[in-house]
Amino acid sequence: MGRPRQFNEEHAVQAACRTFWAKGFDGTSTEDLCQATGLPRSSLYNTFHSKEHLFRRALSHYVSTMTARQGAILDTQGANGLERIRSLLAAIVDDEAANRQSGQSGCFTVNTITTIAARNPAIARLVEADLHKRLASLRLAVMDGRLDGSIAADRDPDAAAWYVTSLISGIRIAGQAGADREALEGIAAVGVQALTP
Repeated sequence: MGRPRQFNEEHAVQAACRTFWAKGFDGTSTEDLCQATGLPRSSLYNTFHSKEHLFRRALSHYVSTMTARQGAILDTQGANGLERIRSLLAAIVDDEAANRQSGQSGCFTVNTITTIAARNPAIARLVEADLHKRLASLRLAVMDGRLDGSIAADRDPDAAAWYVTSLISGIRIAGQAGADREALEGIAAVGVQALTP
């Protein structure tokens, strides 16, 4: 009978997530992960098998947290479709303003898409599955907005969902490039205007 684990696996995944988020997959060493998680190398590999497997667990934790948050904002009761999208963009601006103050490196998902996803099919599939969930919730918000009159009736829900997703990525990249809160709020405001009747 094996000895019971003396650590919280989810806490280790969260610590690894912060490290991968800050340094990226290629920039994170096994030693970085040991320091972040507090685990010796043997425990790290016995539990997570490889750096790539731990990266996938960390990315899964991040995307499930962020997608659930996006879903909660887009499901806000009593708000019209456009208000829900505006609230989501405001939350993204808040994220990037906080990242700028803390020195965090933008969005973990965007960072992954622009680095390792292109050369790692398993990670690419994880990112793609998350993207489809986010697009689905945005599509519903757009359809609701067309019905309640807050979004122009001629806006195609699929195209508009992709538009908002691209706008979110653009806000995040602009934040990483040094845009301040006022500039990010301006980008979001122009984006919202493109959806209005």
